[in-house]
Amino acid sequence: MPFERIGDLADLPAGSMMEVVRGETRVAICNVDGALHAIDGLCPHRMGPLAQGALHGTMVVCPWHAWEFDCVTGANDYNPALKQRKYTVKVKDGAILLDLD
Repeated sequence: MPFERIGDLADLPAGSMMEVVRGETRVAICNVDGALHAIDGLCPHRMGPLAQGALHGTMVVCPWHAWEFDCVTGANDYNPALKQRKYTVKVKDGAILLDLD
């Protein structure tokens, strides 16, 4: 699947997240010091919307029950074997591009 434009980098400052919903797929896009990372946006615990939680450094905190996932690796903080799917995200000419494949 080709990259899809999902927004502008100017709307996603460092230390923030945004949510992208395409059909049944939710993705949390994180800006960590200017580097973008994308992980599955639903917490496996109770399907909480991760992008509506907090971003502490590289850790995404689920707003429902505080489960945490590293947006760089996708790994859970308590059980690293539990991982969120990673997606490829990049910036071109100020636009955020996401590959959902």
